[in-house]
Amino acid sequence: MFRSGGAAAGAAALLALLLLLPGLGAAPFDDPGEGQHAEIAREAWASGDWLTLRLGGVRYFDKPPLLYAMAAAAFAVWGPSEWAARLGPVIGAAAAVAATAFLGARLMGPGWGVLAGAALLSSALFAFFGRYVRPETLFVAAIQWGLTGLLIGGVRDAGGLTRAASARVWPLIGYAALGLAALAKDPLGLLGPLAAVAGARWLGGRLRPLSSWLPAAGIVLALVLGFGWYALAGLRNPGFLWYTVVDNHVLNAARLRVFPDEDVPLSALEFLATGAFGAFPWIVPAALMLWALARRRAWRDPDEMPWVALALWVAGTFAVVLAVPFRLPHYGLPAYPAVALLALRWWRERAPGVRRTVWLHLGLFALLTAALGLAAWSDGRVFSDAVFGVSDVYTRKEAVAGQASPYPAWAVLQPLVARAALAFGVGSLGLLAAAALGNARIGLVAVTATMLALVPAVETAGARLSEARAVAGLAEEVKWRARDGAVLVHEGPIESSGALEFYSGRRPILLDARRSILGFGATFPEAGPAFWDGERFRREWLSERALLLVTPRAPASSIIRSLPDGSARMVAARNGRWLYANTAASRLPSGPATGPGRQGWCREDPSQRPQSSLPLHLVSC
Repeated sequence: MFRSGGAAAGAAALLALLLLLPGLGAAPFDDPGEGQHAEIAREAWASGDWLTLRLGGVRYFDKPPLLYAMAAAAFAVWGPSEWAARLGPVIGAAAAVAATAFLGARLMGPGWGVLAGAALLSSALFAFFGRYVRPETLFVAAIQWGLTGLLIGGVRDAGGLTRAASARVWPLIGYAALGLAALAKDPLGLLGPLAAVAGARWLGGRLRPLSSWLPAAGIVLALVLGFGWYALAGLRNPGFLWYTVVDNHVLNAARLRVFPDEDVPLSALEFLATGAFGAFPWIVPAALMLWALARRRAWRDPDEMPWVALALWVAGTFAVVLAVPFRLPHYGLPAYPAVALLALRWWRERAPGVRRTVWLHLGLFALLTAALGLAAWSDGRVFSDAVFGVSDVYTRKEAVAGQASPYPAWAVLQPLVARAALAFGVGSLGLLAAAALGNARIGLVAVTATMLALVPAVETAGARLSEARAVAGLAEEVKWRARDGAVLVHEGPIESSGALEFYSGRRPILLDARRSILGFGATFPEAGPAFWDGERFRREWLSERALLLVTPRAPASSIIRSLPDGSARMVAARNGRWLYANTAASRLPSGPATGPGRQGWCREDPSQRPQSSLPLHLVSC
């Protein structure tokens, strides 16, 4: 059906766009998560400065500019919106799927390449980030195109490039892509894949001559693309290189950062569980293929060099993340394309154990059918706590802070869980037929179709999560109440409500917010007015100046508890955040009673009202 690697890549990318684009802008930004990145891009677009990024006007250095430049470019064309901000991650996801399909086509054949791209797309964690405003999919795409360029150089393609021309062109493409990986998220995205390829060549005795896979032009291209921005940012911002290299990498790995944020790392077991389930079920045959390559010492066969490099990349990625004490759920994502390729090779080989693989998948699918079915009939408490408590960074931060994280009500999630149980049940029937017939092809079709059918459910779950945590509704109230000049203050790190300025049009003063991603940016002299301490806040709050306070901290742990009786009025509470007005702001006229996202706020979430044990000066809305 597909006669070339290019056709396979195009078909896989089209499939990704068909699944990821519908409803792209329907949900508000998730906060924290998407909101801060959308706001950084909006500020870059508004200022025209894409070199020194800013959040809330404060210099921001945690991520390089590729994601923000793409979003800012989209804002320039379509205006700031959820759809425009999410377009970059979708493009990244489609590019990663295309790269996986292209390499798969060159190594196994076009049809198998398309299936490898579908396997990546149907991995739940990848599908979730496929339309989420973070640089993860751009990072994965750049790494996978980098590996593709380095691994297929010298192989004649369907376009008729000569062997010599291909050997010159593809390494350059690979090094350019790896340079973009450093520009998308982290310089380790440039160095890690190179180490995997070098290791595979060394094991096979093909490390030399270096010029055959490490051309000078490619190195220059990777360095310029990958480190050019870092060099320029370092010249403009004193201390930036120390912060990026030492504090954000070396000290972060040892959990000794000078400028820490509030992220709570996963344990090794939690990371393995999240990484494996995020790539389910493809991680199972991929692990079997890794073992098969090791058993037969595949590195001794020159034709196996690309597969050995992919195996080293998967094993090395997980090993490095497990070796350091700081790890987050998405740290395994860069290995997912290689996992998909290794899994498809296992299915393709029809090895003696492939019948057992069908039975293994059948057992896993049947187990998930039963587990999800039971969860769908339960009250959802155990399911929600297990899923969000491990895989969601914000839920973990809130648990450490001693308060509950907002996530969708079970009535919203239950139909999605039931749909997933049904999909795995139908897939189990397909695998049962494959096992009875001894036909691995039917088993592979059943697995692929089941997982692709679940992608819309993953997207819907992500949208419901965003709606449950978004600051958009509260920002609408802020917009109305601050229109007569009230000053907006945000308590805690601004990334907890990153889209507050995006939606309200008001830039908040930051209270008790230096332990955050803006910790280093706060050391620059011009950042001083953006930050208040508790003493300054109390003085301003009790003055005749109209102030509004947005806080993600529950009333019992917020600074609002330390204020005198009668000095604060709670005017809204929603999605794990509270909005207070001081006496001067309370005298200002409020917005219309039925403004967007406003009606029934307190009635919708009565559990977030102050309890009777709290100070009486907290007046509810």
